[in-house]
Amino acid sequence: MYSEKFKAALDAVAAKRDENTAYEPKRMTADEKDALLKKYHPDYRVDKFETLKVGKNKGEKVPTELAAMLQAHSRIAGKQIPLDTPDYDVDVLIIGGGGAGASAAIEADKAGAKVMVVTKLRMGDANTMMAEGGIQAADKPNDSPAIHFVDAYGGGHFAAKRELLSKLVCEAPEAIKWLSELGVEFDKAPDGTMITTHGGGTSRKRMHAAKDYSGAEIMRTLRDEVLNRGITVVDFTAAVELLLDENGAAAGAVLMNMETKELLIARAKTVILATGGAGRMHYQGFPTSNHYGATADGLVLAYRAGAKLLYADTLQYHPTGAAFPEQILGALVTEKVRSLGAKLVNKNGDVFVHPLETRDVCAASIIRECDDRGLGVETGNGFGVWLDTPMIEKIGGAGTIEKRIPAMMRMFGKYGIDIRVEPILVYPTLHYQNGGVDITADTMTGVTNLFAAGEVVGGIHGRNRLMGNSLLDIIVFGRNAGRNAAAKAAAVKQGGLTLDHVTEFEKQLKDGGVETDLCSPKLLPDYTREVRS
Repeated sequence: MYSEKFKAALDAVAAKRDENTAYEPKRMTADEKDALLKKYHPDYRVDKFETLKVGKNKGEKVPTELAAMLQAHSRIAGKQIPLDTPDYDVDVLIIGGGGAGASAAIEADKAGAKVMVVTKLRMGDANTMMAEGGIQAADKPNDSPAIHFVDAYGGGHFAAKRELLSKLVCEAPEAIKWLSELGVEFDKAPDGTMITTHGGGTSRKRMHAAKDYSGAEIMRTLRDEVLNRGITVVDFTAAVELLLDENGAAAGAVLMNMETKELLIARAKTVILATGGAGRMHYQGFPTSNHYGATADGLVLAYRAGAKLLYADTLQYHPTGAAFPEQILGALVTEKVRSLGAKLVNKNGDVFVHPLETRDVCAASIIRECDDRGLGVETGNGFGVWLDTPMIEKIGGAGTIEKRIPAMMRMFGKYGIDIRVEPILVYPTLHYQNGGVDITADTMTGVTNLFAAGEVVGGIHGRNRLMGNSLLDIIVFGRNAGRNAAAKAAAVKQGGLTLDHVTEFEKQLKDGGVETDLCSPKLLPDYTREVRS
């Protein structure tokens, strides 16, 4: 199966395993981290960004691929869309069927609103489903929301909106309780106490997990609750444009059936964007851990309607995406693997970074090892470094991997790799959209009656997110968006529906000298071309 060169790299890791298991790499200083990130992290590659010429963020830089979508033509530009006879008429329209959308739907329904969820794939086809490692909450005696705040604020380079991060950490224990009561099967000790572990950048063990399929377990529970409540869900239907009323407030969306391409009108008193991330944009040619529909739709829709984006220039490249075999290129190798004891090792068998540095620091360290130092392992599809998984059982004993990270064991086992005895190759994968739509503490965007929750939002995590805070934010802010949108809907006096903002945006493109043949939102990725450089 392996070449001689590959076997030699495997032997180098095995030869130093005992030494490396006992070795504790030093943590980097703040200055060392800053220098590393500026030289190696993809967010600092100036030639991969473009300055926006139109919209609320005019003059700011965003990834080139995102700029193309934000400054593209609307899919309905120039079309006559009848707005007088909507196909759907609801109080709260939720765009997106992942964890944030489901949480919002449950709370809005509880509040008595007439709710509808539209999702371009199926309910639950979302990055929530792909999350593995766990969800943070400071609910142990040696921890507190204040300590959680300090960890997350520093990990995000002190750039998070304090009011959003404060809400995240203060409502975290209640979020865990809510999920438990809905039926999420978190890992527990024999006495019923929840088992918690460390994540990168955490100073306390506050990671609650369901083995290494935490997101799937949470999404299963939320989806069941949505369906059991009888909330209307329209699958395989994408929002291609927001509707505003004559007063400039969000008032619904133009929908497109993904199979027939039929256009439909949904009128709503309030709208919640919960469209998730952008990994399938493959910024800078990186592979991705994201689900198939993660194409930045919510950013495009909100931006064209007049909302502002925050930190749209920063993405999270998870340090440990699968680099081998090719069939799972970019698939997430959960941070929990490192929290259980596996270390990052180069082709010479040397540990080169503390395994629980923050994600951006670990990712930049791996890129440096492969691109600058020439110490990566050739995979046949680029380079990677070893994540020495056998260390886990040297530390925790036989059976630890099967008990704590069974999904990882199965994923690699399909390709003849037993991670209990053989290390795995990893390289950074495009994982999370740190930036997104700017919101206030009540989850409202800059457009009246347009709310947002989940990965589509920017500012909660600053410029880097710690493990476990994303599953947390979809619950905390999803629930808040649902409650707030339902309360607002009860008082809305809606004006006539319009698409004037689409016409105005087309004018801005022309006046700004933007020449493009592209239409947006993208909706689905195009794999007729190579996506990894």
